Amino acid sequence: MAKLYIDGVSYGTPIVALKRTADVLDKKAGRTEDGDMYREVIGTYINYTCSFGYENNVSDYNALFNVLASPTAFHTIKLPISNEYCCFTGYISSVSDEIDREEADGTHFKALTCSFKAKLPAIYA
Repeated sequence: MAKLYIDGVSYGTPIVALKRTADVLDKKAGRTEDGDMYREVIGTYINYTCSFGYENNVSDYNALFNVLASPTAFHTIKLPISNEYCCFTGYISSVSDEIDREEADGTHFKALTCSFKAKLPAIYA
């Protein structure tokens, strides 16, 4: 099973979905007087939305949730992409989950999802 790494720490909660978006951001964009489009492109930012499967170990789940929800400016994120890993510096813009059930070992959650945003644009050769 491929793992998520954040700041060099591996998290074994299974990744069940990984959505990738390529957002092309502009420094400046607009129409000229003759109607033509003008753009100063900064670059393409590769961002990810990650959904996790069920984690039976409450302690492991809480460790993952806590790092995802921490008010940290940037992390080194390593995601499994196409039988290898993609490593980038980014931030976590949102985290959500929902309570599944209460057990003797604590509250179990499900449907953990987070969004990873790239700090810098991707480099294309």
